[in-house]
Amino acid sequence: MTTPVLWYFADPMCSWCWGFSPVIETVRETYRDRMAIALVLGGLRPGETTPMTAAAREEIFHHWHQVHARTGQAFHFENALSDGFVYDTEPASRAVVAMGSLDPTLTFPLFKTIQAAFYAEGRDVTQTRVLADLTTVLGVDASTFLRTFDSEDARTKTRAHFRQARRAGIRGFPTLLLQRDTQLFPICNGSLPLDDVRRNIDAHLAG
Repeated sequence: MTTPVLWYFADPMCSWCWGFSPVIETVRETYRDRMAIALVLGGLRPGETTPMTAAAREEIFHHWHQVHARTGQAFHFENALSDGFVYDTEPASRAVVAMGSLDPTLTFPLFKTIQAAFYAEGRDVTQTRVLADLTTVLGVDASTFLRTFDSEDARTKTRAHFRQARRAGIRGFPTLLLQRDTQLFPICNGSLPLDDVRRNIDAHLAG
């Protein structure tokens, strides 16, 4: 039997994925010797070009308050999603994909760093310069990152992530699927508490 794979479908600019962050970090630590854990950038709003309206901003903030209330994750509301903000999630996703090409061990750390910058610090992670700054926190040279980030290879791989999510029938984030050989088992569709996630994983690993 091949090593099981836990597929984590998420987006760095998905608020429920930010709420789920402590859960997936614990899962990665707990199960790292029992299965592989792979991140798939699902593509929440890739290629968005229209600035947010005031009504859309209020709707987003409503979701953020829900996530904060349920998970306790920090959110920075003051001056967040400023006038003219375009909620394009492709650059942040591509940054994670690019980091995976440079150093796969930093894929999850950059994903989490981008999440924290956007939600807890109110930084605009749709901007290339902000993403480059965040990679330096992880010890990566900004110019090296930017060459990879701006490459056609990174764009192609990012689109492949989005296609993989669509082919898997993913309808929302976060989603976890456990693969054993050729079979896929749903672990969670949406943010669940850690105990529920672990119970579902253990059941399928035992099975």
